[in-house]
Amino acid sequence: MMQTQIKRDLKEIYNKYANQRDKDKMQEWKAKPRQVFLELIKSEGKKTLLEIGAGHGRDSLFFKNNGIEVTAIDLSDEMVKLCRTKGIEAYEMDFYNLSQLNKKFDAVWAMNSLLHVEKANLELVLKEINLILESSGLFFMGVWGGEDKEGIWEEDIYVPRRFYAFYTDESLIKVLKKHFKIISFEQIDTGEKHYFQSIIMKKK
Repeated sequence: MMQTQIKRDLKEIYNKYANQRDKDKMQEWKAKPRQVFLELIKSEGKKTLLEIGAGHGRDSLFFKNNGIEVTAIDLSDEMVKLCRTKGIEAYEMDFYNLSQLNKKFDAVWAMNSLLHVEKANLELVLKEINLILESSGLFFMGVWGGEDKEGIWEEDIYVPRRFYAFYTDESLIKVLKKHFKIISFEQIDTGEKHYFQSIIMKKK
């Protein structure tokens, strides 16, 4: 499946379900990794954050309300509109062109977004993230994992179904440590088929 087709489908899906997702209540388990990352940012005196794949902006708003200067990007123009209604600086953009922002950030937050990147392209995206991070910048990545697999998720409740890439801990760590220093790697059991991989990294 071509990257361009994956992006077209994702944009269509997230435009279609934007308002519904905006109304959905956040799953409770997501609060802890977000709080931990905020505390780390604050303890290191970081002031600026880029959220990639921001969706309707719930996490961006959380960081903004806690005194962080936030920029958000998303592939979906409807999601970007929702971010802006929350007072968030947001742009319609994908992961592959972050350097077009012409700006560097102290931290990057990517919750459940990089799982839509084909495995063959993950390193391209990681390089983009590295480029826009300040020296010793922090990077949070949260994805579903536990097996090595990629393709259309057949059990998806959305139509068209979304593309997902899953990694075992070992295979994900192998890719990530080429580009970042891994500070913490946690498995979170949410009761789903896949567990959640919560990773905090630092620019080398």
